[in-house]
Amino acid sequence: MRILGVGAHPDDLDFGASGSFARWVREGHECYYLICTDGRKGSDDPKMTEEKLVKIRKAEQMAAGKVLGLKGIYFLGHHDTELVADLRLKKEIVRYIRKIKPDRVVTMDPTVVYNARGFVNHTDHRAAGLAAVDAVYPLARDRLTFRELEKEGLEPHKTKELYLISFDKGEEIVDISKTLDTKIEVLKCHSSQVGPESFGWVRQMAEITGKKKGYRYAEGFIKLSFW
Repeated sequence: MRILGVGAHPDDLDFGASGSFARWVREGHECYYLICTDGRKGSDDPKMTEEKLVKIRKAEQMAAGKVLGLKGIYFLGHHDTELVADLRLKKEIVRYIRKIKPDRVVTMDPTVVYNARGFVNHTDHRAAGLAAVDAVYPLARDRLTFRELEKEGLEPHKTKELYLISFDKGEEIVDISKTLDTKIEVLKCHSSQVGPESFGWVRQMAEITGKKKGYRYAEGFIKLSFW
């Protein structure tokens, strides 16, 4: 299979799904990331500049991709916090779907705005998820949509599966008991964003998700299949 992850920022897919991606790579699948924004706002360091942070976060994501064994990582370069699920973004994602021709697309759940625990989902997460969902269906599928892409040789493509990353509602539970340590190593690559205090939380969330199916550690998704 070919599997494409679409995330808003460098580190989003690694937090939500890198244990699964590590497993899929081990199983012999070709895996790719598409990152929509440059992550330029993610720092409290008063000495950090946006230009410097963009370079740091791209390098961190590339390093994380090497740990995972990804076939390729692509960056759209939109400004952090300014992502909008407009036709421009959807077309950009469609371009990569038609180029890579993934059997499965993994992205954020765009329906999550907040929860009762005080969590508010980042606006970029929602925009990336919504644009990716729309790109999968119907935009990448329909021949008469973005005809200019077809002229470039990018034929319409029907993705078979859509996985929405879900910490709460996911019923598609992927066993990452053998790849959780890889996930931790991947997250260590994002040193500008992630500290050691986060790793206990990552293990705890994986343990909670795993209990749904009797696994030691797992990641959860909402799975949609297209026929």
